Amino acid sequence: MIKRILTSAALFAAMIQGASALPADSCAVPANAPVATAPTFTLPSWFPKVEGTIRTNYEIDTDDGASRFRVRNARISFSGTVVSDFQYKAEVDLCDEGKIKMLDAFVRYAPTTIPVTATVGQMRVPFTIDAHRAPHQMFFANRSFLAKFGGNVRDVGFAGQYTLRANVPLTLQAGIFNGSGLTNQKDYWTKTFNFSFKATALISKVLTLEASCQKSRPEDISIMMWDGGIAYDDGLWHVEGEYLRKNYCHDAFSGVNLVNSFISRRFPLRHKLTSISASGRYDYMDGHSDGIKNDEGLLTLTQPQRQRMTLGSSLTFGTQRYVELRLNYEKYFYHHDAVIPVSDHDKFVVEVMCRF
Repeated sequence: MIKRILTSAALFAAMIQGASALPADSCAVPANAPVATAPTFTLPSWFPKVEGTIRTNYEIDTDDGASRFRVRNARISFSGTVVSDFQYKAEVDLCDEGKIKMLDAFVRYAPTTIPVTATVGQMRVPFTIDAHRAPHQMFFANRSFLAKFGGNVRDVGFAGQYTLRANVPLTLQAGIFNGSGLTNQKDYWTKTFNFSFKATALISKVLTLEASCQKSRPEDISIMMWDGGIAYDDGLWHVEGEYLRKNYCHDAFSGVNLVNSFISRRFPLRHKLTSISASGRYDYMDGHSDGIKNDEGLLTLTQPQRQRMTLGSSLTFGTQRYVELRLNYEKYFYHHDAVIPVSDHDKFVVEVMCRF
């Protein structure tokens, strides 16, 4: 009797175990069946890389208490490779001081086998250190005098670059340009191209030495500029000094000296707030002419001589895509009889910069 009961229990247990191994319904997939995966999607190699920068700020004139909000930049760029070794870039600023401006529009030959590039189209003219910084790379809310009135030039032309790969890498850049810019080339012809040359050496990956020259011609008087700079950057400290000399052909206007120097210290953090930095800058500019003649055919003073001290701090949120809060105080120094431009008084600036 006991033997029959044990045999019956064993048979019942076997039935239960076999039933649990079956799927719950006819649509279920057995445990050992391969699991279907969604197909992966890869963008084509020619698909453009999209990047952008938005800068908006609030400024208060500490001399008379007037203030303003403004959008300083709303840039977007498209870049990529259509066929091997050929790159392209198009960049437009939807609000560059309130105007829509085409910035970059070029095709670049950049072979992978040799350290040479050739670029044709509109681009930033290779000249200076500070003027070559994009808005998202700036250390301060407002550009230096040297970058604003000296080397901030984009033009249509041809430029080449060669990098000497040695213990001290040396990059040589040179180009010739119309002098017209992208928006004034329909009926523009010239017999005197503008040109520029720039040499940059990188020592021990932290010290940059730069020397460059540029010839421009805003109207019919040529301007020759010479620039030299040095910068140290170890990822935490950044120290930089740069000098530019601007000479007007036939002594049409007195030569202009421009100086930019600053120091910045970055403090990394391991939070959503990724870093905090503190910066100080001194820059100087002689009385300056933009190179455009008045009604009497003479060059006149368009910007008075000035000095400036800037103290600033930046709070950075994020890494590759990031938002930066910039806080700056600018103190200007003029001659007592100078006519001061309306936007160049002592001011406090709060700026938000978004890079994506």
